[in-house]
Amino acid sequence: MARGRIRARLRRSHFHPFSCMRPRTEDDEGPHPIEGPGYSRFVHCNQPRMHWKKPLKYCSNYISTTKYNVVTFLPKALFEQFRRVANIYFLLAAILSLTPVAPFSAVSMIFPLAFVVGISMAKEALEDWRRFMQDMKVNTRKASVHVADGVFGHKPWQKIQVGDVVKVEKDQFFPADLLLLSSSYEDGICYVETMNLDGETNLKPKRALEVTLPLDEDETFKDFTGTIKCEDPNPSLYTFVGNFEYDRQVYPLDPSQILLRDSKLRNTTFVYGVVVFTGFDSKVMQNSTKSPSKRSKIETKMDKIIYVLFSLLLVISLISSIGFAVKIKFQMPDWWYMQPSKPENLYDPTSPGKSGLAHLITALILYGYLIPISLYVSIEVVKVCQAKFIDEDLNMYDEETGNTAQARTSNLNEELGQVDTILSDKTGTLTCNQMDFLKCSIAGTAYGVRSSEVELAAAKQMAMDLEEQDVEISNCSRDKNRAHNSWENSSGASEIELETVITSKDEKDQKSAIKGFSFEDNRLMDGNWLKEPNTDVIILFFRILAVCQSAVPELNEETGIFTYEAESPDEGAFLVAAREFGFEFCKRTQSSVIVREKYARPGQLVEREFKILNLLEFTSKRKRMSVIVRDEDGQILLLCKGADSIIFDRLSKNGRMYEEVTTKHLNEYGEAGLRTLALAYKKLNESEYDAWNNEFTKAKTSISADRDGMLERVADMMERELILVGATAVEDKLQKGVPQCIDKLAQAGLKIWVLTGDKMETAINIGFACSLLRQGMKQICVTVTNSDTIAQDSKQAAKENILNQITNASRMINLEKDPHAAFALIIDGKTLTFALEDDMKQHFLELAVVCASVICCRVSPKQKALVTRLVKEGTGRTTLAIGDGANDVGMIQEADIGVGISGVEGMQAVMASDFSISQFRFLERLLVVHGHWCYKRIAQMICYFFYKNIAFGLTLFYFEAFTAFSGQSIYDDWYMLLFNVVLTSLPVISLGVFEQDVSSEVCLQFPALYQQGPKNLFFDWYRILGWMGNGLYSSLVIFFLNLVILFDQPFRAGGQTADMSAVGTTMFSCIICAVNCQIALTMSHFTWIQHLFVWGSIAAWFLFLLLYGMVSPIYSGNAYHILVEALGPAPIYWCSIILVTVACNLPYLAHISFQRCIHPMDHHIIQEIKYYRKDVEDQHMWRRERSKARQETKIGFSARVDAKIRQLKGKLQKKHSTLVTQSYASSPS
Repeated sequence: MARGRIRARLRRSHFHPFSCMRPRTEDDEGPHPIEGPGYSRFVHCNQPRMHWKKPLKYCSNYISTTKYNVVTFLPKALFEQFRRVANIYFLLAAILSLTPVAPFSAVSMIFPLAFVVGISMAKEALEDWRRFMQDMKVNTRKASVHVADGVFGHKPWQKIQVGDVVKVEKDQFFPADLLLLSSSYEDGICYVETMNLDGETNLKPKRALEVTLPLDEDETFKDFTGTIKCEDPNPSLYTFVGNFEYDRQVYPLDPSQILLRDSKLRNTTFVYGVVVFTGFDSKVMQNSTKSPSKRSKIETKMDKIIYVLFSLLLVISLISSIGFAVKIKFQMPDWWYMQPSKPENLYDPTSPGKSGLAHLITALILYGYLIPISLYVSIEVVKVCQAKFIDEDLNMYDEETGNTAQARTSNLNEELGQVDTILSDKTGTLTCNQMDFLKCSIAGTAYGVRSSEVELAAAKQMAMDLEEQDVEISNCSRDKNRAHNSWENSSGASEIELETVITSKDEKDQKSAIKGFSFEDNRLMDGNWLKEPNTDVIILFFRILAVCQSAVPELNEETGIFTYEAESPDEGAFLVAAREFGFEFCKRTQSSVIVREKYARPGQLVEREFKILNLLEFTSKRKRMSVIVRDEDGQILLLCKGADSIIFDRLSKNGRMYEEVTTKHLNEYGEAGLRTLALAYKKLNESEYDAWNNEFTKAKTSISADRDGMLERVADMMERELILVGATAVEDKLQKGVPQCIDKLAQAGLKIWVLTGDKMETAINIGFACSLLRQGMKQICVTVTNSDTIAQDSKQAAKENILNQITNASRMINLEKDPHAAFALIIDGKTLTFALEDDMKQHFLELAVVCASVICCRVSPKQKALVTRLVKEGTGRTTLAIGDGANDVGMIQEADIGVGISGVEGMQAVMASDFSISQFRFLERLLVVHGHWCYKRIAQMICYFFYKNIAFGLTLFYFEAFTAFSGQSIYDDWYMLLFNVVLTSLPVISLGVFEQDVSSEVCLQFPALYQQGPKNLFFDWYRILGWMGNGLYSSLVIFFLNLVILFDQPFRAGGQTADMSAVGTTMFSCIICAVNCQIALTMSHFTWIQHLFVWGSIAAWFLFLLLYGMVSPIYSGNAYHILVEALGPAPIYWCSIILVTVACNLPYLAHISFQRCIHPMDHHIIQEIKYYRKDVEDQHMWRRERSKARQETKIGFSARVDAKIRQLKGKLQKKHSTLVTQSYASSPS
């Protein structure tokens, strides 16, 4: 396609005086003085082969987020496995099993260890392979690269080299850090969306050097060469220092010429750029960190339990060893059958110490059943199954994208149930970057009848309160009805009509047919505004919406409707609103804006042209945007929109006519959770404008360091003496279900921090939209007051100032006496730089943790990671980071749990995450349901594992004590091998996979249940030691009760007593029945699978005993026909099993009965309510219990609604008092 057909001929720099307008004398500036360390990078443009050899050989553009590669997998994976204490023990035991003192064969020790480690390593390899495949999706993306002779061809991203010339087209991502050479605009301007890097949705203009503007077609690069000398790779997203040598001239470079990897080209047909940084040298990758090895807190604590058990193992092994040495020394000489006259090393009465030491090794291996090697395999199996359930949960399936939730690593499943603090990105995570125009105030009249989500929720809750209980404002039914009717019939702007609001709920739920426009009010629609008073003010209001902007219109040829590429979503919403009201922005030329007015003349469209004289753009410091235009009548107008506090301060005396009532409307819009802006204007005469424009031009072309400050001061001179027109209220379109999700998480007791690269005002507005902030909440804004923080003295002064702000804020919170008071901490990135230093970070953290919500804005990816680390290490609690872009990778990897959102902005966050979901709202189910279940399942499973192994392992020690510590096992080898592998493994796996204390619906209805995880109620030392004590008790009962029963009692019909095999088999039968009945008592939720595994394991033991007894005595030994001939016919065998099983489980049964009756836990109460169907039969009680089952919180939708209800009840109370007074006044005396 010819260049002329696709090239936009606007000189876009005209619209960006603050950030993009090039001073006329800029080319006269000399190059940057680039010398010394940190500035050693040379780039030969269009000559990538020059970078194939050192010292100019730079890293490739290949990126990887995997933990391992082919070389490092074996050593790193083995290291991961042998970080587990139990594995180290079993490795030593396997080595010792090769010696003659081992009681078991070497194969029986080495094979289980190899199996356990192999399974775990295979799982790690599979999960890392998935990461590798996602990396390859990015690395194999195609880019258009100059090959030779002005010809461009497609290359995968991973093949791009430093020095390559790349052509990027609209809506494509930049494959590397590029120096912008030219664009489809003739002055080299292009627009970039950096949402993936810093979270900002507004488009950022970039500009090329004037000298490279002719390089705007493929053929022009045939002979192009140049050299770039610049800074070395570094993580700073907002700085760049370099020089560009071209045609024997050197030109200085700055960040406005650099296009960063993973940002996206918008509103520009194409750009050409030369690659400066590739792969891990690019700034976005410099902000990332290596994939860490994460372990859950339960697994870490499990190691401590292993230490305890290992200490117990060592103690009883020492006791056995000492006992054995004593027996050898003092009693063996009398044991003629041991032939003491022919001693061996193991049985040498003359050297008992050596015999005792050899026996120590035997004992360490024999009592090894105290350390459950199968625990790790069982946990791996359970976690994989849990992860599969997360992957297959249809309630976390996103129909729009077709994505499901994905557990990218199953090692951290239980951590999902112990999260204390969530650190969330904003853009793309909480928001979907869409604003809806909902209400407005024009000339003191409020328009817009559709209710916001906050108003809907408050009205619905109030309606439920009025139905369920007597209204506080009434003492008699007559007065109550009168007040109620008065409430319903009230039309005050500050009140919500219950019936109207509730019936509009369905309308609200329907998706708006017009994106960005949810306004409903017949007074303004379809030209009806012509019948309103103050028509001239209404026209001016709509024209400000249509003209005071910097967007680009695009005609949709299919629908014939204009859409707008705006720098911010609210600007887009204003243009859509103006279009729907009949003022359609349809064309922008070099110096004018054309608006098509639908209702200016009956039956025809009128196109009005507004000459753009100047545009004063929005910045976070100015908090306003103005445009100076000349209309068709020659009148010069300044049209302004901005924050109400800024606009109201700049109103003239005769421009405040609507100030009071507009302020009232703005407060109501704020209470309804809407984002507001005020609109104003003023008329200018020619001489006034000319004088100002001369000053503005001087400032614009200045080359002094204070150029931006001069521009702001000149702009401020113009934006004075304004006349108020009205105000707008837009609803920030959060991602579906975000407010409800945040509300539920807050009720579950989780703290939520927002870390965003966006500006402070946007972050605050989003905070209001998702109910992290609300009206009445006291905002603590910690900022650097001195902008010059370069000198050492000013740095120290800034630190002292910040510390003083933090100290004063902490003191204010401590002195607050209002129980409903809530505080929000808001801090920017520049301030965070100081607050995160070693001598201040603890003060900052102490303030942050006592605030209801924390919002960190303008933060870099590195700062996100540092804040996450501070919270994680400073509080010692579990942190979860969630984000969707490359700028979130650092905090996702730093947090205990990283969650990536698989949205439309790349897959970097997902590739670095532990879990991925497609929308933020699914986080509620991931934590409150799956997290709660996984935590309790794993905790109960581990406790039970230790219980059963202690109950089994200690019986071996007791028997040793009765047999002179001979090293003889009372159990057959096959019994011991099958104990953990078959006979008790499946029930415990079913506990870990299928156990549910309550259903998923109840988890969501009773979010406070989640706090059982962060409080660690099911895996604290009290509960762990309790289960160990239960195992100790069971081992004593099993051994000594069987010993008492069988010691001198006739066992068979012929009067014979039981031999060792009969006693051992009877004890083992008791163990199998006792521990499987114990797990049945532990379970709250039974399916046929649990029944099959629990009772099937007991049946499998007896079936094995029957079949094993039928095998030849060569293999079965003393167990030959033991069940059929010896145990089965003996009533004492069956009585022993029943008696011992009951005795073992009776204390636990008594304990849980006492707990449920006297000190029930939350889930006990819910289980009882569900069992007796009270949730169906007594809805009032069910709702009351649900209302109590939430953590007290000052953030979230419910907290906002509660505040609204308190306000409405106060108004109702006041209204009732007035009604009662009037009633008494009108009644006859």
